[in-house]
Amino acid sequence: MTDVEILNIKEVAALLRVADKTAYTLAQIGDLPGFKVGGQWRFRRRDIETWIDAQTRRTPGDGDADR
Repeated sequence: MTDVEILNIKEVAALLRVADKTAYTLAQIGDLPGFKVGGQWRFRRRDIETWIDAQTRRTPGDGDADR
């Protein structure tokens, strides 16, 4: 297995430049790719980077324009 960087909610929030609560809410509703370990959210950096790329490629009319 290759070296995988795992981030916690505070690190993801800092990466996205949003409040911790915003990152937590996005994870809870399934918009942000993550998983729980012992009840705490964890995220693979590469999954978050892929998610960011997908968000920046979206155009109005993709169905999520109201988010």
